[in-house]
Amino acid sequence: MFIGQIFSLLGSGVVQFALIWYLTEKTGSAAVLATASMVGLLPQVILGPFAGALVDRWNRKVTMVVADLIVTLATIVLMLLFTFNLVQFWHIYVVLFIRAVAGIFQGPAMSASTTLMVPKEHYARLGGFNQALSGIINIVSPPVGALLLAIWPFQSVLAVDVVTAAIAVLLLLFFVKVPQPLRSDVQEIITPKVLWNDVSSAFTYMKGWPGMFTLTIMAALINFAFAPISALLPLMITKNFGGGAAQLASVESAVGIGIVVGGLLLGVWGGFKRKIMTSLAGILVLGLSIFGMGLTPSNLLPMLIGFSGILGFALAFANGPLDAIFQAKIPPEMQGRTFMMLNSLCMLAMPIGIVLAAPIADHLGVGVAFTFAGAMALLVAVYGFLKREVNTLDLQEPGGKIPVAEMELAE
Repeated sequence: MFIGQIFSLLGSGVVQFALIWYLTEKTGSAAVLATASMVGLLPQVILGPFAGALVDRWNRKVTMVVADLIVTLATIVLMLLFTFNLVQFWHIYVVLFIRAVAGIFQGPAMSASTTLMVPKEHYARLGGFNQALSGIINIVSPPVGALLLAIWPFQSVLAVDVVTAAIAVLLLLFFVKVPQPLRSDVQEIITPKVLWNDVSSAFTYMKGWPGMFTLTIMAALINFAFAPISALLPLMITKNFGGGAAQLASVESAVGIGIVVGGLLLGVWGGFKRKIMTSLAGILVLGLSIFGMGLTPSNLLPMLIGFSGILGFALAFANGPLDAIFQAKIPPEMQGRTFMMLNSLCMLAMPIGIVLAAPIADHLGVGVAFTFAGAMALLVAVYGFLKREVNTLDLQEPGGKIPVAEMELAE
């Protein structure tokens, strides 16, 4: 399954880079890039919890296969539009939307499946290696995308995603046994009321665990500021640094290198004994790196690349331990809906951040959005270190109670 994901994510990364660069080159507009990010975000925010509830009831292997096939079909349609010179911007938006919808099923199905395939004591290391995989994709896909755009017609670049998705589907179908969690009501007919009850139970579970809920709000604040960063980075490269696809690829690859180094270190080491402290330290360094990117002079692209590498390193440490905490403590039969409820609430503020950042970037410059995002991440990290219900999260049982055996560590 891991090998299949490498192929699938590589193809998706190449095509994602190509589509965003196409929009950047054709328009140079922050509003257009913001729209592209919005159509990718909204399904996760609005539909995510419902998709997670269905993942908890459906066969997870079938869910992953169907999601990959839907993305492949959408990519083939876009290939034909480019081939016959019929493509318009809204076609790209639709494909990005379909890819996002498929992702909200594929992602939680994959994550919840690995929980049943890996021993608990290795969750933190698994999180680290997953971060490293993400980083490898970030390293490889931008330069590969830039190279292919230079030597191939656009529709041929899109075909890469079709081939890699086919490899992933075949490996999953014929070589992987995906376990299903035991659940007494899985045979129940899925009605809107049943689906709503599943989603409500995930929200109730989160609300009943104050530390998890507070951390979710903190993540939403970071995402509010961080969302414009990924959306507007191509514009920063073209307007602030006068670069092209190769320069954008170098910055994104630097992020990937940072994630790989951080993810491998986390995978081997496992982080601090208190996993939440590892994550909060990652958020702190993340804020510093984004702040530095916003203040980088336009004639110092290598400095921007350096800060990008630090950003990637910090991302691995911020995200990996949290995955381990939640995988260890949330019951397997609830993980699909709870992961997606977490994801949706964390990302709820991202569309607002993108909408507000686009006019700011067009009038005040992209650097202003970066410095604001960095300052927000720094404040959130400091709050997390000081807030007891957050800084003891990995010691808590669901509901927030700290067992007597863990009390000394909490103190």
